[in-house]
Amino acid sequence: MAFSLEAHWVWDFWVADDGETFHLYYLRAPTSLGDPDLRHRNARIGHATSPDLTDWADHGEVLGPGIAGAFDETATWTGCVVHGDDGLWRMFYTGASFVDGSSPRNVEAIGMATSVDLHTWDKRDGFVLRAAGEYYEKLGDTSWPDEAWRDPWVFRDPAGDGWHMLITARGKDADTATGGVVGHAWSPDLDTWTVQPPLTDPAPAFPHLEVLQLAELDGAPVLLFCATRSDGADGVWAVPAAAVPTGIRIDDARLILPAPAYAGRIVTDRAGIPVLLAFTRDETGAPVGITDPVAADPLWRASRSLG
Repeated sequence: MAFSLEAHWVWDFWVADDGETFHLYYLRAPTSLGDPDLRHRNARIGHATSPDLTDWADHGEVLGPGIAGAFDETATWTGCVVHGDDGLWRMFYTGASFVDGSSPRNVEAIGMATSVDLHTWDKRDGFVLRAAGEYYEKLGDTSWPDEAWRDPWVFRDPAGDGWHMLITARGKDADTATGGVVGHAWSPDLDTWTVQPPLTDPAPAFPHLEVLQLAELDGAPVLLFCATRSDGADGVWAVPAAAVPTGIRIDDARLILPAPAYAGRIVTDRAGIPVLLAFTRDETGAPVGITDPVAADPLWRASRSLG
């Protein structure tokens, strides 16, 4: 196990690389809560560093929830970090606001924090990106318990036309077994964002596509996500994609790392090799920490050879 904490659950994570040090940002909640399901409404963002993706030094919590009434008043969830042309590091993260203390119903939105050193983060006042109801399911449209608009993954447009954000979302008229889409927003400068229509049709076998990442495996782009398919298959999935992932057939996704692994991330190590890390779960489903990195290309080849 590459990274775990004795007194906290550790689950979703993302990595920034400053060229010398890998910076791990991860979700954490105290095990003293007792019930691991309570971690979602008590999640905070932690920070650790490593020279090699294996030996990590923990630096504790770096970002927590906002004030009462804020979009992130309950918890801070999964995000990503990018380096802007202005020299600022930007963390785009999910804020959750739960309807009440006992219900799983919540509204998700995306916020931003900035840093000059990847250690200290300041929330960008007034920045909130929300799901647009003309394109995406909103809380109350169906019996689905959350307004899914989370797990932002930001990358530069390959043709130089600004920046794209991929978002875990649900399409209009979804049901509880289908409807996951790749949500989309676009920005010219990382500061001003416009919500766009989804990049995919609603998935017929996935209710949501969590922890999205556009990466490269075997020299070609793939879309990585995690989910439980309607037939029960669970874990980290990958599907061939374009440099901007439009027109993807989510049904073509392959399970490259099955449960108990979840929320996988591909990171390029110091040898230039794409490696896959994920968090893993015990027999009850509780998260126990983040795995050691494994070479990702062989996992992708093996999944494709199976069908």
